[in-house]
Amino acid sequence: MIIYFLRHASAGERMSNPKKDEKRPLDKTGIEQCGYVGRALTALDVQVDVIFSSPLKRATQTASLVGNEMGYEGKLQLTEALRPEASFADFRKLLDKYAKYESIMVVGHNPNLSEFLGRAISENGCEATVDLKKAGVAQRRCASSMPQRLRVLVRRLRGNSFFPFPPPITPDQSCFAAWPAIPALSRLDELGPASRAPHRHVPD
Repeated sequence: MIIYFLRHASAGERMSNPKKDEKRPLDKTGIEQCGYVGRALTALDVQVDVIFSSPLKRATQTASLVGNEMGYEGKLQLTEALRPEASFADFRKLLDKYAKYESIMVVGHNPNLSEFLGRAISENGCEATVDLKKAGVAQRRCASSMPQRLRVLVRRLRGNSFFPFPPPITPDQSCFAAWPAIPALSRLDELGPASRAPHRHVPD
């Protein structure tokens, strides 16, 4: 199965009221980010069988807008397994239930989406240190005959500019803030499992 991990796009400031925060929409920047990311994925010929999303508004908007840009015609599947408070066990149950699909996209929130990605690429079950930025995308591919691999598909160079690899200029390290000692990347690199390292995420 190929899994595309997509963190929701920019949605302004977090609200103190949890119920109101669930309905917090994307802001103007977030809507633009979805367009950039969707077009970049299309340029990379990314196709998915199904898109799963957290039921929170900022995530469903991100999933819908990116999916539209990619030409996705299926139904958006909302799942509690991608809510901000969901556990990795919840996420694994989702993957097990829909293992029949060859390619899926999951749209959610930090800190748990980065945790899910980090644990999904780790061979020993520990959490690799990964930090998905807002509107960031990563691909995890796994087959029985090969180790799990992480591929960064779309890179935000600075500000609100997104590019598929190879980028037009040498990329900075902004998309890999939580990866220790990663060299500058100038092509579509595959990153093997990383060792566990301390890191922090800001809830969103």
